[in-house]
Amino acid sequence: MTKILLVEDNEMNRDMLSRRLQRKGYEVSIAIDGAQGVAKAQVEQPDLILMDMSLPVLDGWEATRQIRTIPTIAAVPVIALTAHAMAGDQEKCFAAGCDDYDTKPVDLPRLLSKIETLLTRTAG
Repeated sequence: MTKILLVEDNEMNRDMLSRRLQRKGYEVSIAIDGAQGVAKAQVEQPDLILMDMSLPVLDGWEATRQIRTIPTIAAVPVIALTAHAMAGDQEKCFAAGCDDYDTKPVDLPRLLSKIETLLTRTAG
């Protein structure tokens, strides 16, 4: 089963998205801040990470930068999830090491398409 690590501090977003991903057949692990996200990624070795960018303790940009420096998880695809849809935000996410970018509120079909594209690319 494909494992997705969801790093999200908002309980409503976390609950809604994790349930919807589980219904699509994904195993979902959850972290509630960036530091916990980096730690869980190392322990659980997920197939993909959904990273909220506005997080407590360690924001999503710094958490992604740290993940990219850890050899065992550096290649795990990261999709930035953010309510920040201002000019330059997408570039900032890519500069931090994210593989893709999606805005909140989450459009599930669009997000699932991005997840599948990245998982296929990593498997190939």
